[in-house]
Amino acid sequence: MAVEQDKTMKKSRRFFSSWILCSLRCFPFITSSYSSTKSSSLTPSPTKNPEAQAPSAMEAAQSTQQPQRKHGGWKTMPYILGNETFERLATLGMNMNFMLYLVKVFHLDQVSAIYIINIWSGITNFSPLLGAFICDAYLGRFRTLAFASFASFLGLMGLTLTAVVPALQPPTCSKNPCLGPTTGQLGFLFVALGFQTIGAAGIRPASLPFGVDQFDPTTEEGKRGINSFFNWSYTTLTLVILISVTLIVYIQSNVSWALGLGLPTAFMGCSIILFWLGTRLYVYVPPEGSVFSGIVQVFVAGFHKRHLKLPPGLPLYDPPMKGITTISKLPLTHQFRFLNKAAIVVDGEIKADGSLLSPWRLCSIQQIEEVKCLIGIVPIWASNIICFLSITQQGTFMLSQALKMDRHLGPKFQIPPSSIGIVAMITLGIWVPIYDRIIVPSLRRITKHEGGITLLQRIGIGMLLSILSMVVAGIVEWKRRALAIKHAQTISIFWLIPQLILMGLCDSFNLIGQMEFYYKQFPEHMKSISNSLISCTMAGANYLSALLVMIVHHKTRKHGHDWLDNDINAGRIDYFYFLIAAMGVFNFIYFLICAHGYHYKGSTTTTSMQVAGEDGHVADIELNSAKH
Repeated sequence: MAVEQDKTMKKSRRFFSSWILCSLRCFPFITSSYSSTKSSSLTPSPTKNPEAQAPSAMEAAQSTQQPQRKHGGWKTMPYILGNETFERLATLGMNMNFMLYLVKVFHLDQVSAIYIINIWSGITNFSPLLGAFICDAYLGRFRTLAFASFASFLGLMGLTLTAVVPALQPPTCSKNPCLGPTTGQLGFLFVALGFQTIGAAGIRPASLPFGVDQFDPTTEEGKRGINSFFNWSYTTLTLVILISVTLIVYIQSNVSWALGLGLPTAFMGCSIILFWLGTRLYVYVPPEGSVFSGIVQVFVAGFHKRHLKLPPGLPLYDPPMKGITTISKLPLTHQFRFLNKAAIVVDGEIKADGSLLSPWRLCSIQQIEEVKCLIGIVPIWASNIICFLSITQQGTFMLSQALKMDRHLGPKFQIPPSSIGIVAMITLGIWVPIYDRIIVPSLRRITKHEGGITLLQRIGIGMLLSILSMVVAGIVEWKRRALAIKHAQTISIFWLIPQLILMGLCDSFNLIGQMEFYYKQFPEHMKSISNSLISCTMAGANYLSALLVMIVHHKTRKHGHDWLDNDINAGRIDYFYFLIAAMGVFNFIYFLICAHGYHYKGSTTTTSMQVAGEDGHVADIELNSAKH
């Protein structure tokens, strides 16, 4: 008996120690073989001190003692894709119908609900930019996803409690006007939304890169795995949108808000469980530092040397990019040439071993040209904010229209107002393969351009479709309102289909065009910023929409006829749509001006170019060509 007890105690100790080791692996501080090979394949940039990059003796000893882990590969995909799918299902399942929840359950008026949605959506869409910085510089992708997933779960749990606990929502309407929410009830709701924003800040910029980290990009198998991962990720997103817009929205609108919000919370819990189950299989890439510091260094160095001139023959710092095979060498350009001063070499700025004394005083030509790429993209990015105004209306005033329309599909079934948005998704899914497989090859034979048309032309076509969608939306609303007031007729919800088709086509040109444009025009090691720009565009559109609603509501109400009245039959939402279309026309003119002056990255391909100094003289500088 004593022997058996001793064996049992040993097994318990072994199990307990194994459990501790497994738990510690959940927050890895030791890099995998992929991270080490990835780090070694990229030599330090010329602006960094090579001595600071050299491993210490202790680190070298540890690296020889620690076993190298294999790449995660497809073994990790059930956990990563499962986590991603459940997370999207949870988030989209809540967002699709949120305005109706605020109006019907919290008894907010239409304008107040739109304020909350636009401001919260704006903060949430801007947050991935901050999340990308924290992820790249401090936490790494795994820990960012772990913390963000838990925060998102807390936010969904809080929102579910507002539907389950009577004290957290206004009382049911028994008299008119209905009682609105108290300060405490709104405060609890905002805290729940805040946790969801924290979740979005970490999940959006880290999810896809963490999946890519599981494959070795130096092998053919790894490259194929990365391509397949993106395909599977897009496929799951499409399926999740279909489920959210149909099943989840139907449960919320026709069955129960508690169940309709509880299901996304349960999905988020499943997402976290799946994510943690794969901790022993993942490849962990440590944080490599943020690119933001390099951007600031160019401006600081240029400011310190602002009084210097660029005479002919003045040496500019242009070290070779040894060992860097994934980053293209950019030629020196004349755009924003005041930044070129940051590369002027002054005595004492380079040590005897070739390293820099301070990266805040001297920057390479490559570093300067990368910052120029960002500056050139900003006007193009800003021009797309007004284009996205039409997309933001899908979750606000379009729902108000749908509530006033005939939603019957057969004698008993009614289409939930939010579900009509699936038309835009279906249009996008049908049009993209047609465009890619049929239209692009035909255009390529005519224009001799690889993509059929340029990326900026594709973005511009999307802007025109956005304007047209608002014109059609205004006409449909004008007809709906006229029939409702004059003849007491209710038109079918399917009258919204034309504008939704145009919005889907707008996404296929503008949204996808923006994604490709940012991906190709951003410097290679700044992709985390490019991945966040689409969200920032949506955030700008959310804030602009909130500002526009506030101004229109205030001005028109002051003159006695509120365009955005709670009763849309008494308001003039059609005028609001026409206003957005008019803004889109002026914005399109601005876009044409920006596009005309834009120079694509690496468009200068000569190996020798002339640089004009401030005194008019010309100097020859040898540069490596960049072909894109």
